[in-house]
Amino acid sequence: MNTDPQHRRAAGWIAAAAAVTALCAVGGAVASVATVDSVVSALSAKQTTSSGQSLGNSGGSGNSTMPGQGGSGYGYGQSGSSSSSGTAATSSQQKGVVVIDTVLGYENSEAAGTGIVLTSNGEILTNNHVVEGSTKITVTVISTGKTYTASVVGTDATDDIAVLKLSGASGLTTATIDDDGDPSVGDDVTAVGNAGGTGSLVAAEGTVTGLDKTITTEAEDSVASETLNGLIETNADIEAGDSGGPLLDSEGEIVGIDTAASTGSTVTDGYAIPIDTALTIAKQIVSGEASSTVTIGLPAFLGVEVSSDSSSGYGSGYGSGYGSNSGYGYSTTVNGASIAEVIDGTPAASAGLAAGDTITAVNGTTISSSSALTSALAQYSPGDSVTITWTDASGTSQSASVTLTEGPAA
Repeated sequence: MNTDPQHRRAAGWIAAAAAVTALCAVGGAVASVATVDSVVSALSAKQTTSSGQSLGNSGGSGNSTMPGQGGSGYGYGQSGSSSSSGTAATSSQQKGVVVIDTVLGYENSEAAGTGIVLTSNGEILTNNHVVEGSTKITVTVISTGKTYTASVVGTDATDDIAVLKLSGASGLTTATIDDDGDPSVGDDVTAVGNAGGTGSLVAAEGTVTGLDKTITTEAEDSVASETLNGLIETNADIEAGDSGGPLLDSEGEIVGIDTAASTGSTVTDGYAIPIDTALTIAKQIVSGEASSTVTIGLPAFLGVEVSSDSSSGYGSGYGSGYGSNSGYGYSTTVNGASIAEVIDGTPAASAGLAAGDTITAVNGTTISSSSALTSALAQYSPGDSVTITWTDASGTSQSASVTLTEGPAA
């Protein structure tokens, strides 16, 4: 894999199809945030495919859909090869802040982002999109330079929050959380993060320009498009790689989690999840309370890429509720979940499923679409045995029992 920093991508929402407009609902009205090449960007940083070429172009808008979710295509910004507009973070700004590096094994790529230390034994708060699709996570505490292997405690893809746990960590310095209530418009703030995915922390100063904002992001590869509500808006220059990092107030306390930004225009609009919102979700995750939005641990994994429910292309669903937007652009009509590809070494491969087959049932529950397959598998945990029924390319119905394994982070 090419490790040249110039090939690390913005594993958040930096889009490149200029004909499309991202929309933001403001006070009940819908207003344009930016065209797709200046779309709201969720901010981590990803390396290349094994060919060593950076993934610089987006898929066409609407050309692919992750099972169970809609999304436009978006591309990868080249983070790491350009300088940040911020300055090196001070020691106080680095307090309780970590750099996150992930391997996305099923995409043959890597990503980077930021996180904050919640507990001295290594619970880390970050954005879900920083770890989404990851098969390996390492975390470096910048103040000490020590690197740890991390596991996923749980994720909330709807609200873009994840909690990680560092292996063997103790005595870590925790982040300082604001205790004065929500910030006000005009307050001074500083966004701190791994800007450009370079492995060092950068601080960008600005002010709060809005509260309770709603944005819709563009999808990118394994990261689906999403709508986030109740955000803090700032003109601090939040960049690719900053996602999961702290938005600090004038006292150096965390008031938000850097999450998204518009790019490619003369006006900088960054967005952060209020810290109280993020901590409420984190507490639910740590307590092990799964819900319709919260997944505890890693999702169950079948190991198939499934065709889109629409006729415009297909996304990589992997049969686990996790997917990527690949957009191959052919038309197809499916009655069930049509398999585009089976991943080697997975339960699906062991069962004999093949591209061109159509999954029609899981444990006797009829599967009518790719999204139905995602929903069905989301009811199971890694280690569960399920019976998969499918129709092969010749029209013959077959079934097999499989044991679901752990998938990439949801």
